[in-house]
Amino acid sequence: VQLVESGGGLVQPGGSLRLSCAASGSIFSIYAMGWYRHVPGKLRELVAGITSSGRTNYGDSVKGRFTISRDNAKNTVDLQMNSLKPEDTAVYYCNAHMATPQGTGDYWGQGTQVTVSS
Repeated sequence: VQLVESGGGLVQPGGSLRLSCAASGSIFSIYAMGWYRHVPGKLRELVAGITSSGRTNYGDSVKGRFTISRDNAKNTVDLQMNSLKPEDTAVYYCNAHMATPQGTGDYWGQGTQVTVSS
């Protein structure tokens, strides 16, 4: 079972990026999915989360700028990031709470770098 992220990169302030994450392997069910980010020297923080029924929640710093969505049929979760700011620079991690043959728990992607700079 793995989560594979894509879509990070370098973007200018005010620009947009879209991150995607796909879960693959032997999966019984995927419950909540989300995106977190980490900056060296700081704690990992929740960016956005989405339940299997589509209910969403966002970190205060990204509300109104980022949108999370998921496709349950494809086991994917996306993060549309608009109006990016330099303080959004971080490594972004995909997270999924899943039921697998090994049990139920949290799985993480490898991380993708997002850099917002002119």
